[in-house]
Amino acid sequence: MTEKAYLQKIEEHKGIILKVVNLYTDDFEDRKDLYQEVVLQSWSAYSRFEGKAKFSTWLYRISLNVALTFLSKRKKANQIKENTTLQEDIAFESAELSERADFLYRAIKQLAEIDRSIIILHLDGFDNTEISEMMGLSKGNATVKLHRIKQQLTTILTQK
Repeated sequence: MTEKAYLQKIEEHKGIILKVVNLYTDDFEDRKDLYQEVVLQSWSAYSRFEGKAKFSTWLYRISLNVALTFLSKRKKANQIKENTTLQEDIAFESAELSERADFLYRAIKQLAEIDRSIIILHLDGFDNTEISEMMGLSKGNATVKLHRIKQQLTTILTQK
């Protein structure tokens, strides 16, 4: 596939990248860096995209892996800023989230990194089989984790 086809696919699916970026970083500069890193890594891997999975599924997996690697590198280098309060500006773009969506995003950001990935995939309509494949889990494990994540989110959301 050509660079033009790749860029068109990225533009069509940039919401996936933005969603992952927003869930794993709070700082605006980190969001920009992470977004660029996802685009770069997906371009590097694009020649190996075989089309066995949907492009969106493939892009989710790359976005999540890049985000987790990004966080891991920052933790190891002790560069993650301690942030005891959630920032008001969650959205990467200037588009404002509704109050309920903002509330949900804040709750999701309190989850463990892997749990964030699982719930966001679920909220985007991926079934447990697809989630298990993307996350490298058995279907049963993904189902149990998703159930526990929902319980945890319910607890977080009802405490506010």
